Amino acid sequence: MRLSVEHRVLSGVRVVTLRGEIDHDVQDVLSQALLAENTTVPLRMVADLSGVTFMDSSGINVFVAAYQQASDTGGWVRIAGAQESVLRVLQLVGVDTLIPCHPTTEQALAT
Repeated sequence: MRLSVEHRVLSGVRVVTLRGEIDHDVQDVLSQALLAENTTVPLRMVADLSGVTFMDSSGINVFVAAYQQASDTGGWVRIAGAQESVLRVLQLVGVDTLIPCHPTTEQALAT
């Protein structure tokens, strides 16, 4: 698989660590990783992208959906550790204005 996903919970916040490339071929895997099944509980999530080397519009769409889902439940989504090429994509389409981007997971959790 071109995208690996690890989940953990730190201080009540779901941390999703992603590694690999995010494109159309792994969109379903990314959706399963980021979108909550139970939407009655506020979703608080940090997506660690430090291991992601490429992301196209498929990933952007899933992140926007995760943001909308979290906002609808009174929760939030933050991005951590995006490499320069991935961060540039987030900035070009304005996702960084919706979802705060932090240099590290620790900083994203502390904000």
